[in-house]
Amino acid sequence: MTAAFVARWVVTAIAAGQGIAPLFVDLNRTHATNPLWPGHARFHLVQQVFTLLSAAAVEVALLWCPGRAIRGRFYLAALLTATPLAGFLVATLTRPLYRATLHDPNGIQPLRLHLGSRIIVFNMNVPIVTVAAVLLMGAVGLFWRST
Repeated sequence: MTAAFVARWVVTAIAAGQGIAPLFVDLNRTHATNPLWPGHARFHLVQQVFTLLSAAAVEVALLWCPGRAIRGRFYLAALLTATPLAGFLVATLTRPLYRATLHDPNGIQPLRLHLGSRIIVFNMNVPIVTVAAVLLMGAVGLFWRST
């Protein structure tokens, strides 16, 4: 198994995860059909879910369809896969500018860790996206060194 092959599988896993996970996480009563959410917000959520699914299909096709220019297709797929990760991280860092939260009181609740007398509350999306971004950068580096 070559390093380039492993790199392609890492990008595939991240891309597929970004395309498939929202179908289960967002298209349910905590998000898309939550009656407490404004209808316009639900519309844009469903739009985002199917945009991510479509993008993931293109990314995976770029990585695995036979043909020439695999280097260019790999880097394009990696860049496309990085785009939603970067968007999430930018939105997370700029939340105070538009009074946003990482969770809805009527939706999926954040993880609560009890450390002694302290309770630390955090949304699982942040570490998941951060790890995916690090893995993606590692895959790009691995591919670059191997080709």
